[in-house]
Amino acid sequence: QEGTKVPSKKKQNTSIVTSDLLHKNLLKSEQENWNAMSPTYKAMTKRIKEKLEELHNMYTLNSGSPRMRFGENVYFEENGCIFLAKADDVDEGNADILFSIEDLGFSDAFIQRIRISPDQSYMAISLKSENSEEATCIIMKLGNFPVVEKVIPSVFSFEWAANDVLYYTTQKNLKCQNVFMTTFTYQKHTKLVYTEQDARFFVDLYCTKDRRFLTINSNSKTTSEVWLVDCRHPFESPALVQARTTGVFYHIEHRKEQLYILTTYGEPAEYKAILTDNYIHRINLDTYCSGKDTWQLVYALEKKTKLVDFEMFSDDCIMFLKNAGHLYLNVISFVSHSVQSIQLPMWACEFELESHPEHTTSTCYFQLSSPVHPPKRFAYSFKENNLIEQAVQEVPIITNCHTTRLLAKSKDETLVPITVFHNKNSKELHRRPLLVHVYGAYGIDLNMSFKEEKLMLIEEGWILAYCHVRGGGEQGLSWHKDGCQLNKLKGLHDLRACILLLHKLGFSQPKHTALAAASAGGVLAGALCNTDPALIRAVVLQAPFVDVLNTMMKTHLPLTVEEQEEWGNPLEDEKCMKYIKSYCPYQNIKPQCHPSVFITAYENDERIPLTGILQYVQKLRKAALDHASRKSKKGNWIPNIILDVQANGSHCDSSWEHSLNE
Repeated sequence: QEGTKVPSKKKQNTSIVTSDLLHKNLLKSEQENWNAMSPTYKAMTKRIKEKLEELHNMYTLNSGSPRMRFGENVYFEENGCIFLAKADDVDEGNADILFSIEDLGFSDAFIQRIRISPDQSYMAISLKSENSEEATCIIMKLGNFPVVEKVIPSVFSFEWAANDVLYYTTQKNLKCQNVFMTTFTYQKHTKLVYTEQDARFFVDLYCTKDRRFLTINSNSKTTSEVWLVDCRHPFESPALVQARTTGVFYHIEHRKEQLYILTTYGEPAEYKAILTDNYIHRINLDTYCSGKDTWQLVYALEKKTKLVDFEMFSDDCIMFLKNAGHLYLNVISFVSHSVQSIQLPMWACEFELESHPEHTTSTCYFQLSSPVHPPKRFAYSFKENNLIEQAVQEVPIITNCHTTRLLAKSKDETLVPITVFHNKNSKELHRRPLLVHVYGAYGIDLNMSFKEEKLMLIEEGWILAYCHVRGGGEQGLSWHKDGCQLNKLKGLHDLRACILLLHKLGFSQPKHTALAAASAGGVLAGALCNTDPALIRAVVLQAPFVDVLNTMMKTHLPLTVEEQEEWGNPLEDEKCMKYIKSYCPYQNIKPQCHPSVFITAYENDERIPLTGILQYVQKLRKAALDHASRKSKKGNWIPNIILDVQANGSHCDSSWEHSLNE
């Protein structure tokens, strides 16, 4: 701008200037390398793109998105539009368009979340673009001609506390710490209602099933705290349920004037459902554990079981659970005080709950999927006490894929689950290519939702294996705890044991094995490349975290302090620093026969600094060339090390079009 003083170059920090120059030179070098290399794959790219579009049109477009039911009205989203239909007409294609991304000029965005106000007079929608993690919230006033009432930038979560009162959280630098309330009728106003002071905590919002309370949930990687907003009095200040206790998670539900707490308090440190005596006074978890007569333990998880989600209804509660990779339901009846276990199809790996705004409903709807099975709708009837598959005529049924569950024995004898998919018609599996997937961090399960490219690989004779290693959440909270901080190497031992077992059982062999990982999964994948390069031939990494030590030493980065609960604090703990250094992919690169590597990174990634990836690739390439120069054997194999830096896209979810191009 005019009048702005240009700072003297003498005052600039020389090291920052040098670092920026190095970054630009490395980036330019990698872009030139990619531009020279990518034409080699032009024919293959064209073939794959056509096949993926064919599969997408065949399966995903026709499978239908989750629906939200309000009495006779059903709301659903398809192709960037939000529709309203009557329950009887929804499958007949009779629906009105309430909202279109393109009509509002948001053509580069996709719909992330939808919330309808209790009286259906307003609709709040969050839109996210490819290039940012921050979403924009659009509030529509519904009626014969829906109109945009308000636009709120940089929103993360939002819920309706009343017909015209919306609570929302704002996101800045990957942190969510402020909660606002805004109203739309009479005296329109917006005010700040809660601020989280601890940088390790992230705030989001949730409404109890009966819409009696809106909960403000403040969570770190290990601890949580909940504040309640009474939806009958949405302008009153939030009330604290239980002050945060390090290492204790808890969540709140409400039913018939009683609070239900889902908490990890007590032994074992897995989730338990507790019924309180009332919600008038402050709840104290210590009271429960001292055996207070008026408290009831409703339900406790079995060992090595993951609570994926739960849904509260007027007379029942459904728990979606996972054990050794298997998904199943437990239905708790508050009337008969019984628990019934419902088995789900063997192939089911992921589920998505459909919104049930009316807690008195007699049916729970959800979708099941796997990496190679498109989402399929199911319903559980409380009255009939059975599972009903909702047939969709247009979607072909996947019949040629076989699902296998295995257990690999890790270094310390722990059994690690593996889920394997392969074509039933494939013969000589030891000759088939194998793609192994790993994550193992933050207590998050491996992503096993449907992907067109996974089904394409199955059809072309590939074997897909998903290794549920420690550090992830597949077998409960203890599974995560056993693979983080000073236990991170256990995840690496688990991954090695899984691949060795797969080869031993005849699923492919090292020279036909590839390893895929994204984000924090890059730590274990990169570490395995350093310790056991002979186990795999190729590695595919997406926005990988490969420079753990240097990243965790930089407290100015937005996530470093928050991440200390997962990786430790090397700045203050020398033991932690040495431990991270022992497995950090970047720190342990050495000249040896390395697998080929393909990395996708994003220029504006806020979570994984591009500089770390550029330096990792440079160091890896140098080590591979050093090794090749030392070996004078004729025809010595030099791995391909390719980095594709994308100007667009971000670390998290992307639209179908963007993921297709990738």
